[in-house]
Amino acid sequence: MSSKRILLVDDHLDTNRAVTVLLQRRGYTIDSATSMHEALALAAENSFDLIISDVGLPDGSGLELITTLKQKGPVLAIAVSGYCSEDDIRRSKEAGFVEHVAKPFNFAHLESLIKKVLQL
Repeated sequence: MSSKRILLVDDHLDTNRAVTVLLQRRGYTIDSATSMHEALALAAENSFDLIISDVGLPDGSGLELITTLKQKGPVLAIAVSGYCSEDDIRRSKEAGFVEHVAKPFNFAHLESLIKKVLQL
């Protein structure tokens, strides 16, 4: 598999580290951020094939992050959230996320969505 570059944004450090390691083991290049502003800084300096972002971040939201990044060009993104009502999912899709995954998530499910979104 060719290495795809993913930006992972999650303020829960243990989740961030664990998902980073699991994705790296599967051949992805991972940059990780724990806040919206850190993610915006990384995205300003790099291009990513996919963004996986928690919706609830300490300094904003994943919705704001994707809305801001879309202003600069197309973005492929998967939302990860503890909030998964129909309204929450609708709002994430309206912001630009192509998928919405409920926390806590099954890594195999997330991995299958990554492959689907990236068309691998």
